Amino acid sequence: MKNSYLNPAQFNAETEKCLQCKTKPCEQACPAHCSPHDFIAAAKNKNFDEAANMILQQNPLAETCGLICPDKFCMNACLRAKIDNPINIPKVQATILQKYREKFAPQKQNINPNGKKIAVIGAGPAGIGAAATLLKLGYAVSIYEKSPSAGGALNMIPESRLPKNIITAEWKYLSQYPNFEINLGSDISNPQMLLQQGYDGVICATGENQFRKLGVEGEQYSLNYDEYLLHPQKYVTSGNVAVIGGGAVAVDCAITARETGAKNVEMFVRRRLCDMRITAHERASLLQNMIDITTMTRISKIEKNNNTLTAYTVKTRFNDDGKLEDIPNTQTARPDFAIIVMALGTQSSTPKQPADNIIYAGDCLSGSSTAVQAVASGKNAARQLHEVLFKN
Repeated sequence: MKNSYLNPAQFNAETEKCLQCKTKPCEQACPAHCSPHDFIAAAKNKNFDEAANMILQQNPLAETCGLICPDKFCMNACLRAKIDNPINIPKVQATILQKYREKFAPQKQNINPNGKKIAVIGAGPAGIGAAATLLKLGYAVSIYEKSPSAGGALNMIPESRLPKNIITAEWKYLSQYPNFEINLGSDISNPQMLLQQGYDGVICATGENQFRKLGVEGEQYSLNYDEYLLHPQKYVTSGNVAVIGGGAVAVDCAITARETGAKNVEMFVRRRLCDMRITAHERASLLQNMIDITTMTRISKIEKNNNTLTAYTVKTRFNDDGKLEDIPNTQTARPDFAIIVMALGTQSSTPKQPADNIIYAGDCLSGSSTAVQAVASGKNAARQLHEVLFKN
């Protein structure tokens, strides 16, 4: 966890930079509506429990988001950037939560029950965001998660960026509410079944469950990114690794390959370097880990040769209409890959069931998003369901 949290000198330096803007642009930019303006003010006065509670009231995955949030939200809105550099708000937030968890155990919350119970399908960021909001409103909440651990897609983030014990500590924070339970290893395919079992409503936060494919010959010889990131030790190699894709997940795959001993790691990206939807921190991580990036290139075929793989590549360019096209006569055979990882993203194939008391949230509703956006989506879904159940 090198450089994941701020040391005391760094923490003081970052919090002292806060201008305490009256308009609170940082709060407006946060999808989960945390207020850095307020929790930094509390932290500067050494009131870390107060600062942590301010954050946790809005975001039950606050430490996780502090460790992995991109710089396009609160930091991008920070007015300090007009003077020198924006405050590193995510790291300030993560450090506050770290200090808080070191000293305080969760206290049981005395919430008046409203007599209704809700099922949440999926224990990823959206599901946890929904559950936390519903528990505060007095609902009894049961989460159903098909995997053996909570966290959803968070479990695919490398340990060096997000330790698994942080994910566990975050969702266990919900145990302070007396009417909460989580059922791991429970695959629920039909929300209606839960309504028939007596639940008053269901939040579906199942994420995206269908992998995007290249549609090329030999694709079956590659690994999907979820398999690779969830079980990296199964695929340790000192050979060459190719990662197909140019997003944040592809970056995680490339860095994981490097950290587990791969000699050379190369990312193949169909578009330009400037088109890669990654943060400045992720770009820096690629450089620090000596990851090679081959842009304007697509994979046209994968071939297995004994114990190695050959990737056939074709160069691409933008035509007059702004669309990508192949450049003729540029196919090249790239041999000697030990592993080829597909990191092209996912999409949801979850059929939406029409019912007022079945609400969808997170990536299965709006597509791939950041953890904090998923938390916000879960919170919004919980409030929407609350309005449905108490509209009369």
